[in-house]
Amino acid sequence: MSVKDVIKSSIYESLGGSTGLSFYSIALILFMACLIGIYIFIIYKTTSKAAFYSRDLNVTLAGLAVVVAAIMIAMQSNLLVSLGMVGALSIVRFRNAVKNPLDLLYLFWSISAGIICGVGLYLLAVIFCIVMTVLLMLLEKVPNAKASALLVLKSSSKEVDWENVRSIIGKHSKYWKEKSRSIKNEDTEVIIELKTSEEETILKELTDLNCFRQLNYLSHDGEFRV
Repeated sequence: MSVKDVIKSSIYESLGGSTGLSFYSIALILFMACLIGIYIFIIYKTTSKAAFYSRDLNVTLAGLAVVVAAIMIAMQSNLLVSLGMVGALSIVRFRNAVKNPLDLLYLFWSISAGIICGVGLYLLAVIFCIVMTVLLMLLEKVPNAKASALLVLKSSSKEVDWENVRSIIGKHSKYWKEKSRSIKNEDTEVIIELKTSEEETILKELTDLNCFRQLNYLSHDGEFRV
């Protein structure tokens, strides 16, 4: 065999030759990716908030690790497949809206775990998953400050003792501030921002004054950063 034939043979094998991986190696890679995908499925289901949980997304996370691992097996064994995968993935656009920004973390986690398993670094994949789990659990324990609430007072009476109203609110609140006051004809509407854990007591004492037509207490369900 001439040198020219050897070069042609080597180029052919690099472009379209066999995978170079045994059946055992391929099965082990996919098995480890499957285990890690199931692990991510359990962690996402455990830590995700009920309002944002999506089973379809969770199943996608579990399957994504296996899919990426299979792509890595093909890409590291065949140059033509590698170029084809790069070209195909570069023209695909995913327009599905992400409801919770934390879902992006899980998506990158699943993709990264699939890549790591695809190149055979199983120990790194396991350590990576453990570190991510510990990090998520620790950050979940960090408390959020309670956001201020709004107290809306509506009155059609001119005989409201606002000093008494302020004393009631100040007695049961850590912080309060009048945000707005509007008067139309004989109706008065006052909006007060306050931080308190005794909203029931405040509402009861203000109701006992018998000078308000309507009382509204609006709490904030989101997160508040100090």
